[in-house]
Amino acid sequence: METAKNKVTLYEGKYLRLCLEDRWEWVERVNCTGVVVIVGKTPENRAILVEQYRIPAKTSVIEFPAGLVGDNGRCEALQTAAERELLEETGYSAAEWALVAEGPPSAGMSPETISIFLAKGLKKIGPGGGDHTESIIVHEVEMGEIDAWLKRQTDAGKQIDPKIYAGLYFLR
Repeated sequence: METAKNKVTLYEGKYLRLCLEDRWEWVERVNCTGVVVIVGKTPENRAILVEQYRIPAKTSVIEFPAGLVGDNGRCEALQTAAERELLEETGYSAAEWALVAEGPPSAGMSPETISIFLAKGLKKIGPGGGDHTESIIVHEVEMGEIDAWLKRQTDAGKQIDPKIYAGLYFLR
């Protein structure tokens, strides 16, 4: 692994840091230790997805529940963050957890790594919808209908996070 030789911080905000090294610019998150994505379906064979308006995309985006690890000064394990985010965003808890994939979602732009968890034995125990800073819509989509449903969402002007298609591999 190469170490940073000429890394320079061009800007640092509350959540992001813009870096430069050997003519390459990239962004790092500030104040978090990772990102988790949660892939799960109900006992009725419905995938759990969330929808949020994303300011950079200027539209609503369909995603799996996800969130930051260790933000707001928390010291937490990846699975603990996954459990917290699933409950917070969707109102579901899971009886079983498995880490199924890890990797960089945009290696040319950020050193960030996402950890994808498969959540099994889902049970609705809360309202979901996110915390006070979020406005999340929870979708429960029948697995047999998910491809057509995603197409309808795209046709309606929403964007689909490509991690959806990777996550469906683990649900099918």
